[in-house]
Amino acid sequence: MSAVQEPAAVAATEAKTDCVADIVSTVERARQRFRADVTRPLAWRDEQLAGLDRFLKEQEAAIKKALHEDLGKCEFESYMAEIWSVASEIADARRNLKRWTAPRKVKTPSVLKPANSMLRPDPLGVVLIISPWNYPLNLILAPLVGAIAAGNCAVIKPSELAASTSRLLAEELPKYIDSVCFPVVEGAVPETTALLEQRFDHICYTGGANVARIVMAAAAKHLTPTTLELGGKSPCIIDDSVNLKVAAKRIAWGKFMNCGQTCVAPDYILVSDKVHDGLVAELKAVIESFYGADPKSSPDYPRIINDAHFNRVASLIDADKVVHGGETDASIKYISPTLMTNVTPDDPVMQQEIFGPVLPIIRITDVDEAIQFVNDREKPLALYVFAQDKAVVEKVLSRTTAGGVTVNHTILHLSNNALPFGGVGESGMGGYHGKWGFDTFSHLKPVLNKPTWVDPPITYPPFSDWKQKVLSFLG
Repeated sequence: MSAVQEPAAVAATEAKTDCVADIVSTVERARQRFRADVTRPLAWRDEQLAGLDRFLKEQEAAIKKALHEDLGKCEFESYMAEIWSVASEIADARRNLKRWTAPRKVKTPSVLKPANSMLRPDPLGVVLIISPWNYPLNLILAPLVGAIAAGNCAVIKPSELAASTSRLLAEELPKYIDSVCFPVVEGAVPETTALLEQRFDHICYTGGANVARIVMAAAAKHLTPTTLELGGKSPCIIDDSVNLKVAAKRIAWGKFMNCGQTCVAPDYILVSDKVHDGLVAELKAVIESFYGADPKSSPDYPRIINDAHFNRVASLIDADKVVHGGETDASIKYISPTLMTNVTPDDPVMQQEIFGPVLPIIRITDVDEAIQFVNDREKPLALYVFAQDKAVVEKVLSRTTAGGVTVNHTILHLSNNALPFGGVGESGMGGYHGKWGFDTFSHLKPVLNKPTWVDPPITYPPFSDWKQKVLSFLG
């Protein structure tokens, strides 16, 4: 056998080598900038945040166009879920930057006085942000806001599946923020793999649990802390005291936004026989009021990201259980808003996160059974409870665990920058948004400052009984 490689194999090897070399160089340049203290001054951080805000404003039309090319998003949904939400993060960070970065005073025990104690927020260094394709602008720029505010450099890896948005970020973002401190690395698995081989000071990954395990394994080699924003099957618990008209409208809005490709979208409904039929009727009416009799022709209804995801979601539809929708068109990656009833826990649609416009409805006897159903499964990224009875709401809140909860609505807990966005267990770890994002990308360095004008001898040898008594008294 010849030891000479084929030309194609040689070219592939050389391309991989070049890719790794470029990424190593990119990360090292960012690290040099961080070590030169470029990112620490608050004025510089504010300047970068202002540049990010200008990017959103000046490139708004291009952003909307890219999101429509990638996901078929309408202009309003692109603005609301991608542009406005990030602009809100930026405004919050700029408004509070001085307060967030100030040392935080904490108590000092009597035995250590005279002294004062504080926590000083320190930037971590160079962080890696890997974003998914479903909200390809929001889910990369929102954590970037926290990283910038905290004084870090950040390597940005957009999803190759949202190719138009990725290209826009790579071409335009460097015109608005420091391109060495915040480089955009495009590519797919080889580039992501090469990035994960580098040592970062924090990794923020948003996506699926399977890839998250790969990210964590790579991070473990460098003892790199990670923030993982994953997903899961987020339930809607419907109590008999529900306002059906309002609940149906809010569930349909949260479920079918972005064609169901939202990590916190309602994944399934748990509802009793008493209100089951009424809820189904209201959901049907709401879907038609949102998207018309033919959602395929609605300018407000997006599409599935690619053929692979289309085939996966379409395969979850059981025609015998469809009570509304169920239409598909592979040529344009269209799946209509679909309701399925008489669904059982063993059905394929209940075995994985749907991440598409299919909404299974499961009958339960009461809220206690719904709580048990949720608790028998992995902890979801989000949970929704619809009830007018406050005691029922409190029961659900106190007896279930989820990354976040919205009561009598869906998704909105993500819109409050005072609340962290994050998962728990299989749905993720860590969180960000607002000050929570700043803290995620900071090290709260403990500092105790001891004056020299007095130097009590109690802790120094030689030791004696009276010193122990004094120590115990001050304890």
